Amino acid sequence: MKNIDIKNIKDLLIDYGTEYGLKLIGAVVIWIIGSWIIKKIKKILLKAMNKLNYDESLERFLTSLIVGILKVVLIVLILGQLGVETSTFAAILAAAGLAIGLALQGSLSNFAGGILIMIFKPYRIGDYIKAQGESGTVKEIEIFTTKLNTTDNKEIIIPNGAISNGNITNFSTEKVRRVDLKIGVSYEADIKQTKELLMRIMMENPKVLRDPEPLIVLGELADSSVNFYMRSWANTDDYWTVYFEMLETSKIELDKAGIEIPYPQMDIHTKN
Repeated sequence: MKNIDIKNIKDLLIDYGTEYGLKLIGAVVIWIIGSWIIKKIKKILLKAMNKLNYDESLERFLTSLIVGILKVVLIVLILGQLGVETSTFAAILAAAGLAIGLALQGSLSNFAGGILIMIFKPYRIGDYIKAQGESGTVKEIEIFTTKLNTTDNKEIIIPNGAISNGNITNFSTEKVRRVDLKIGVSYEADIKQTKELLMRIMMENPKVLRDPEPLIVLGELADSSVNFYMRSWANTDDYWTVYFEMLETSKIELDKAGIEIPYPQMDIHTKN
């Protein structure tokens, strides 16, 4: 009886050892091959993102995220090879992901916005932009927020979800910008003389570009003034310098020429 029992136990051990030994060997092989494939994918991703000149923080984050997902998939495959029921495991992961997604809706929106900003690059660090009613120089682009420095040195933090879903004005993208000024003079002023004077002011400014050529037009007959539009072009870095210089010079030269810049006024005529 003992011999039979021992024989049965040996047979069972051999059967189980053969079955689970093969499964274990298969799991080890899957782990080795899977790990090798993940490393190759990681290298390809890094190489591709370097060529596309992605932000370094985005490269690290996306690589870690993709590698993490691939490792989870690999672990699920290994568990399946070992005979573990993976459908329940996958359902638990899906439920946990849904719960986390619902709890972090706003954060996920900002996270997705940060990814889009880093991929499509509507602005870069150092650019002067206007977004969500705020203007400033981009100081930092993070996964969830963008930090701006205003001209009076205040820091503004804007959620990336709001920026990516709104209008963005980037003042630093183009190398040159048009400088627009509106100058109003009295109705008694000589139109030809005024145009020549304002054109000379633009042409004599060394920071005003000659191509495209500056333009001066009579743009509006307003209630109390004749308004001229001065349009010139300058390098983006010189924009505000040109704007303020021409504004100041226009006042000085108009005063010298005796051309009045009128105050807002209204003429009232009475009838008996």
